Amino acid sequence: MIAIGSCIGSGIFRTPKEIAGHLAAPEWILAVWALGGVIALTGALTFAELGAMFPRAGGVYAYLREAYGPPAGFLYGWAYFTVINSGALAGLSLTFADYLAYLVPPLAAAKTAVAVAGIAVITLVNVFRVKVAAIFTNLLTGLKLVGITLVVVIGFAGGSAAAFAPAVEPSPPSRTGLLAAFGLALVGVFWSYGGWQHASYLAGEARDARRTVPRAMVLGAAVVTAAYVLVNAAYLWLLPVGAVAASDSPAADAVGSVLPFGGRLVAALIAVSTFGTALIYMMSAPRIYFAMAKDGLFFRWIAAVHPRYHTPVNAVLAQSGWAIVLLLFWGTFEDVITYVTFTDWIFFTAAAAAVILFRVSRRDVERPYRVPAYPWTPLFFILPSAAFVVNTLVEKPEQAGAGLVLLVAGLPVYIAFSRRKRRR
Repeated sequence: MIAIGSCIGSGIFRTPKEIAGHLAAPEWILAVWALGGVIALTGALTFAELGAMFPRAGGVYAYLREAYGPPAGFLYGWAYFTVINSGALAGLSLTFADYLAYLVPPLAAAKTAVAVAGIAVITLVNVFRVKVAAIFTNLLTGLKLVGITLVVVIGFAGGSAAAFAPAVEPSPPSRTGLLAAFGLALVGVFWSYGGWQHASYLAGEARDARRTVPRAMVLGAAVVTAAYVLVNAAYLWLLPVGAVAASDSPAADAVGSVLPFGGRLVAALIAVSTFGTALIYMMSAPRIYFAMAKDGLFFRWIAAVHPRYHTPVNAVLAQSGWAIVLLLFWGTFEDVITYVTFTDWIFFTAAAAAVILFRVSRRDVERPYRVPAYPWTPLFFILPSAAFVVNTLVEKPEQAGAGLVLLVAGLPVYIAFSRRKRRR
């Protein structure tokens, strides 16, 4: 459930707009979602071997640290704060604002303000009422699954194959044609699929981690792939590609084309459940920065605990503050997810490559689970992921470059904290 719930956040309810804008033909749109699912599955199979080798908490952080040393682990934590999780919060809040605007049209003129207000509310909840946040996340994840089911059922029950056609002739938006357009479409796809690896983060707390963690990641990736392909087929069954490409709330617009009240119901479910996903991100990630500060590898003030509510108050405030800065700086959903996904996939590619590195350098280590069809399965994840990173850097240099600058900026920060720690 963690692997599935961490994947199904805002992406499937928002990224179809960007993907349809890059790939105007329905068959290409479904193909890129299926390709993303296969890549996610091979990634899950690859990470499952790492999870079985290192059955302890930390996930990608632990794999990078073991493979490339402490600086790599620190840079992942640093990027998680400056890019990945803060950007994810910005993207989630923008999706929340889009669907809230569907319910209350006058809010469409103030989506950024609504998104900022959403971040402020989840910050207050996580500082003062963390138990309430935990209860709501379970409830709202269930509502998210209800929304997906409604879209699929209503889509195929009430739609028409006549809508399953491009509104215009496909015209690759990139100077390098369809291949680069596929790469740009993968930004939204990878944003939506990201999350299956979260099951590995709990390896240190799972019962029989060497068996359950690999199974969770593989089953999670498979279930999410099936759900995403079905939902996108339902969108395209109900709406022409041009309508999907123009919609900030495709799930609500798709259902609303058949049942007007159904569109509002789906919009309400998605707005509330996306808010719940943001609660999860705000609740979990600041504890990483809190732990880094306690270990002397981050700013000491981050480790402050609220005297009454016993929450990592400074870590939560720092996370939300930076998320708001990113939200105001980038402004658009596509810019935010490009910035996040590019940086995230650098670390995913490096972590997956660690499987091959360990097969050479740690041949005698026990491997309760081995990735099938080695080395082809890891390579099928590593090579497309690396190509995606390069393509994004070429096609979206502003967003990718910003991620790289912040990533490189983490190196002197690590050196400074390491020296301070040695002097203690």
